[in-house]
Amino acid sequence: MDNNKTIKSALISVFSKDGLEPIVKQLNAQNVTIYSTGGTEKFIKDLGIDVVPVEDVTSYPSILGGRVKTLHPKVFGGILNRQSNESDVAELADFDIPQIDLVIVDLYPFEKTVASGASNQDIIEKIDIGGISLIRAAAKNYADVICVSSVADYAEFLDLLTSKNGDTSEADRKLFAAKAFNVSSHYDSAIFNYFNADHSIPSLKISETNGQVLRYGENPHQRGFFFGNFDDIFTKLHGKELSYNNLLDVDAAVNLMNEFKGEAPTFAILKHNNACGFAQRDTIHQAYVDALAGDPVSAFGGILIANTEIDKATAEKIHTLFCEVVIAPSFSDEALDILKGKKNRILLILKDTEFSKTTVRTCLNGVLVQDKDHKTDSISDLIHATNSTPSQNELDDLIFASKICKHTKSNTIVLAKNKQLCASGTGQTSRVDALNQAIHKAQSFKFDLKGAVMASDAFFPFPDCVEIADQAGITAVIQPGGSIKDQLTIDYCNANNIAMVMTGTRHFKH
Repeated sequence: MDNNKTIKSALISVFSKDGLEPIVKQLNAQNVTIYSTGGTEKFIKDLGIDVVPVEDVTSYPSILGGRVKTLHPKVFGGILNRQSNESDVAELADFDIPQIDLVIVDLYPFEKTVASGASNQDIIEKIDIGGISLIRAAAKNYADVICVSSVADYAEFLDLLTSKNGDTSEADRKLFAAKAFNVSSHYDSAIFNYFNADHSIPSLKISETNGQVLRYGENPHQRGFFFGNFDDIFTKLHGKELSYNNLLDVDAAVNLMNEFKGEAPTFAILKHNNACGFAQRDTIHQAYVDALAGDPVSAFGGILIANTEIDKATAEKIHTLFCEVVIAPSFSDEALDILKGKKNRILLILKDTEFSKTTVRTCLNGVLVQDKDHKTDSISDLIHATNSTPSQNELDDLIFASKICKHTKSNTIVLAKNKQLCASGTGQTSRVDALNQAIHKAQSFKFDLKGAVMASDAFFPFPDCVEIADQAGITAVIQPGGSIKDQLTIDYCNANNIAMVMTGTRHFKH
């Protein structure tokens, strides 16, 4: 049963008037009685359209500086009454309460106010009370009332209003009720998270209202969705839609390159969330050439990211490689013309954006939440554990390798030389396996590891790794330390003239 209703009366009270005019004019053309308050009432009057002030219904003025306007039984009775209930209809008549068929409300911009850095008092004043109450009431009573709760829904509602000449089906009203509860639940989550910024209450509230259906998930037989505002972080210049796996790789690329923000030209190539090529040079062109040399095989189909503008010379080199995504803070006009030569290649400008300070992932029948690993190892953190100390060039390489190691799947070993990634062992069940994988890979691409450095994401429980590294030509090591057998590793380094520094910070990444 359709249970159609005709809109004969509307309550309109909005913060933003954008897009409201055509709706008001259409309602007026359909002889709908309009009730309103404050600035919205003035807006409607200025359009030359009759409007009934809510104060005329309630016989009560707006009080407390506008904090209380619509919170009155004559307003909520008109929204919440059940028109199929004879008792409700009789009470409306007894108390002279007008029936309200449509509620159009939007909420004070709480999140925008928080984001603006406003004072606590200004933020508190943007906690909507009347609006959220009207939304909940109208959505609850969708059997009789239609609720429009966001400017984003104005166009859809206007089309409905026009195409059906003011009639709504129960399915229409239920859909808009769902939208309304989406708005109200998101709004309340934002307020809770503001009050619980210190996480003193162990409760998780995550709400993302921007959703995108992906072609599929990690594999074609899995559904996939992205929830978040991608456009807040990137300007997409070219290419196909990003896939689930593209998004994971882009996230890994951005987090890694953030470690090198503001530094000399740096280029990274990632595959399956791990760097397979990485270099820092005097020009972005040379940085790309040397990053690609790290593993030209894995680079095929990879994600490319630079920490500075990509120029024509670099673009010409990139264009010869099949790659899924290229990310940079900017592209020269010539570079764009070249890179757009492949219609599916995704080109993204990375904006200066602040990212979430926490990570969230599903686990068993719940979720795990933790602070992001914001600790970046620096020279001032280093504890010189051996008799031999690293040279300045080795120190620079050790910090370089440590940053890459932090963003590589555990267990991992990273080998670097002259600010170029020689190879890494990624996601191994044993640190020895990770090291052997890295050495084999470096040698297969003809890297000379003599004078290279090694970074480990966690401590060495035995001296076997430094022994293997020594035999490969590695001369300096960076690791967290903390094993009860650290001294065995230190003793081997001292006996073989290897410089080793400890950071005191582990960087597992699972």
